[in-house]
Amino acid sequence: MHRVALVFCCGLLAAVAGGVRAQNFPEKPPRFVVGFTPGGPSDILARALGQKLSDLWAQQVVIENRPGAGGNIAAELVARSAPDGTTWLLGNNSILATNQSLYSKLAYDPVKDFAPVVLVAIQPNILVVNPAVPASSVKELIALAKAKPGQLNYASSGSGAAAHLAAELFKTMAGVDIVHVPYKGAQPALTDVIAGQAQLMFATSASVIPYVKAGRLRALAVTSSQRSATVPDLPTVSEAGATGLRGFEAVTWHGVVVPRATPAALVERLNADIVKVLAMRDLRERLESLGAELAGGTPQDFADYIAREIPKWAKVVKESGARAE
Repeated sequence: MHRVALVFCCGLLAAVAGGVRAQNFPEKPPRFVVGFTPGGPSDILARALGQKLSDLWAQQVVIENRPGAGGNIAAELVARSAPDGTTWLLGNNSILATNQSLYSKLAYDPVKDFAPVVLVAIQPNILVVNPAVPASSVKELIALAKAKPGQLNYASSGSGAAAHLAAELFKTMAGVDIVHVPYKGAQPALTDVIAGQAQLMFATSASVIPYVKAGRLRALAVTSSQRSATVPDLPTVSEAGATGLRGFEAVTWHGVVVPRATPAALVERLNADIVKVLAMRDLRERLESLGAELAGGTPQDFADYIAREIPKWAKVVKESGARAE
């Protein structure tokens, strides 16, 4: 009986302590770890968000770039960090969903080692074709691919990259045979689609919209589940394609996670403050101009989202035979 009372009291004290820490959060400058190089989409997003949180708290948020291995180096660092709420990871679909299937061995578990905080932003891709391709819609592209199996090439930024897996999901759902041509980066891949060396590509909206406006690429659809505010007249793949493409979604997403043992009170406090700054008009307008659509929601919402993404992409990876380069 005494042992039960002792356990109860310890639990109560821990909860109270967690609540006190949450009220004083953050007690020291947080580290916001990014698994990619400065200047990329993840880095830009982290710095914009970090600056707003710094202003809110009058406490500097330190951005720490730890690139390498598709974000795995940064993920392992955060997974092994103290669970005090001051070390965060800006995870994305690679780190928290697809890498588990692409790499034969990971030094972290995307579910067991992290506590989801909030889904920050989604970046839809756009399915583009070279203007010489005789297809002005997703349906026409599918018909063309079925009439010429194995004769259309799609470019990507590399094996296992988001653009590669988006196209593989498209192949499976549409029932077409198109050939993968991997490149070392998105820009050379895009350059060859513009030149006609490859016929199509799934690329980030920010990277292709200038070429679409200039007539050097033709946009067929966005890959998000709903139309994008950036290109509102462009249909989604799901609504523009055949019946087999209903429910198609292949976006780049970013969200904050912390070490799994971080007290729930700190997770909730961090979630509330991030959601608060995501609602700020200037931040929203800045990031939407770069093709990002800000999200939000609860920690559980983000946990559920990750739980849906892992098996979805594991199936695509298995069927495509993709491996990390």
